[in-house]
Amino acid sequence: MFIGEYNAVLGEKNRLAIPKRLRDEMKGKSVITRGYEKCLIMFDEKRFIDFMSELNKVPLLKLDLRDTKRFILGGAQEVEFDAQGRFVLSENLKNFADIQEKVVFLGVGEWIEIWDESKWQSKLSYLAENVSDIADRLTF
Repeated sequence: MFIGEYNAVLGEKNRLAIPKRLRDEMKGKSVITRGYEKCLIMFDEKRFIDFMSELNKVPLLKLDLRDTKRFILGGAQEVEFDAQGRFVLSENLKNFADIQEKVVFLGVGEWIEIWDESKWQSKLSYLAENVSDIADRLTF
């Protein structure tokens, strides 16, 4: 399970190093794609296949499914780590998430979110103020 918050810095040529604790949880190939709230999401191969299996339970005739697949799969790229855990972040994904220099990796269970640090700080402030109300609205 991916957990924790880790700071990183985007290097030259859009190189980004995934924190070792998160990298150690990755099994097989890795995929990074557009996420929600203007962050990026990263999966290992098995978790990505599981995620897509859940999406595929929705009939293709539904526009919301087609749009979600366009959003997720259209922006997806396989990631290869070097010996230091670095990978190249594509310009498209960097621009989508408005990533500048400082980056936050956030382990959220089945996936990793990658945020521009200032955007994450804004989101975290919102969550800190509203977490009780958000939890009350959850239905299981």
